[in-house]
Amino acid sequence: MKAIQVTRHGGPEVMEYTDVPDPVPGPGQVLVAVDVAGINYIDTYYREGLYHSAPPFVPGSEGTGRVVEDPAGQIAPGTVVAWCSAPGSYAEKVVVDADRLVAVPQDIPQHVAATMLLQGMTAHYLVNGVYPLAAGDSCLITAGAGGVGLLATQLAAHRGVRVFSVVSTKEKEELAYEAGATEVFTYSENLAETVRRRNGGRGVDVVYDGVGRDTFGESLEAVRPRGTVCLFGAASGPVEPFDPQLLNTHGSIFLTRPSLGAYTADADEFRMRAQAITQAIVDGTLNVRVGGVYPLADAARAHRDLQERRTTGSLVLEVTESE
Repeated sequence: MKAIQVTRHGGPEVMEYTDVPDPVPGPGQVLVAVDVAGINYIDTYYREGLYHSAPPFVPGSEGTGRVVEDPAGQIAPGTVVAWCSAPGSYAEKVVVDADRLVAVPQDIPQHVAATMLLQGMTAHYLVNGVYPLAAGDSCLITAGAGGVGLLATQLAAHRGVRVFSVVSTKEKEELAYEAGATEVFTYSENLAETVRRRNGGRGVDVVYDGVGRDTFGESLEAVRPRGTVCLFGAASGPVEPFDPQLLNTHGSIFLTRPSLGAYTADADEFRMRAQAITQAIVDGTLNVRVGGVYPLADAARAHRDLQERRTTGSLVLEVTESE
């Protein structure tokens, strides 16, 4: 089968479009033909070796497609499914744990289905699990026009939260406002001061920081005493080590570095978050913006565009031609 293979750690150029053996489902797994694969920033961490990965490997963990074979005989061939935790998804076929498959309603388009779970459930656990937002709260979201940023903005705004979003361009500013942001800012050295001024002179209740190194200092400054800084990504690179006393000097603030895996480790919690996101898309309260569609063979270009901040919303790879 055709797939993208990473033969050594490095930049986008290390991803090769090539032939690899078909995967074989193990116990509790299902073989799926991939129609569209989702692209996520975490894929670049594995490609670069920032997260543990042993080349050669096929990157990607998310997508949508049709069941080819379920050895247990519980899922019929041809069933349309989505997933977000199946390594090797940048390929024509992938094996997925059966209990991590989600049935895709007919009215959800392929491109949306391919990218709704990882980013959608991340946004869900951020605003419902890490710091459960309520009407009247305030939050700051970095990378506000990215896939997670736009979804978290919608979820927060829907419940009456004051959302401050940080973006890098005018186009992204417009997208953040469309998603429901209260105010949108660009990255600057006085970001925290600006946010506090616009928030009535006080820090926000929680910062959702997916950028990392470049914004972490401002995140600590922007949050209120005893507020929460949630560092859920490192788009600009990992945060440098620091003395925990710094959290005290900023007002006894809380710092967490969460992961989707920890917030969906339990099967019931996974189903709850997956169903919540799927239903929100179906009923129209959540809009998944697919900002870029690339052929599978152009995965390197997709990664390059993502890391150079040329994209908005979610990105996908078309593995088979859409109908």
